[in-house]
Amino acid sequence: MIFNKDTATKTAELLLQINAIKLNSKNPFTWASGWKSPIYCDNRVILSFPAIRNFIKDEFAKNIEKQFGKPDVIAGVATGAIGVGILVAQELGLPFVYVRPEPKKHGRLNQVEGFLQKGQNVVVVEDLISTGNSSLMAVEALRNEGANIKGMAAVFTYGFDIATTNFKNANVDLYTLSNYENLLDLAVAKEYITENEQDLLKEWRKNPSEWSVEV
Repeated sequence: MIFNKDTATKTAELLLQINAIKLNSKNPFTWASGWKSPIYCDNRVILSFPAIRNFIKDEFAKNIEKQFGKPDVIAGVATGAIGVGILVAQELGLPFVYVRPEPKKHGRLNQVEGFLQKGQNVVVVEDLISTGNSSLMAVEALRNEGANIKGMAAVFTYGFDIATTNFKNANVDLYTLSNYENLLDLAVAKEYITENEQDLLKEWRKNPSEWSVEV
């Protein structure tokens, strides 16, 4: 998992400013998986703030070329990464496709939408990495269409061990603009949370599926 410390800190600061990342240890959120969590990340909010979405776009464009080389195509994972993926593709002057969670049940039954040729080099853009399962399903769909996956770039990762294992097993390099450690350090420094809350948030990440607010 690759990141740049300065970029990670700046990205975390911006996400906290616009409330894209919400921290609440007393009244935890419930994820779609059923997990109870003291943190919730909604990076779709980025698109509503022009200066911040431009920062995200520029950092993605710069670091995608640096980490993976300039690809032939940018692919966004539906639905959260479609908007930012288009911005990145536009900045790099590249074609854009997006990947549905599953194939359509009508028409051409597409899972990958857009024009993609076999053998093209693709970088996948994602908004958020938790376990990595849904992101890597998109990678599999692209590979099934003959794409050569150069890597994935995401706005934020929780840094779960299972995600590291999943990406390694799928042979996909992951670059993220920010991550959990940088977020917590900045949140304490800026007094979004206390050090006690930081300890609780670190404890949650060790075993998120079993965590409860009583921990």
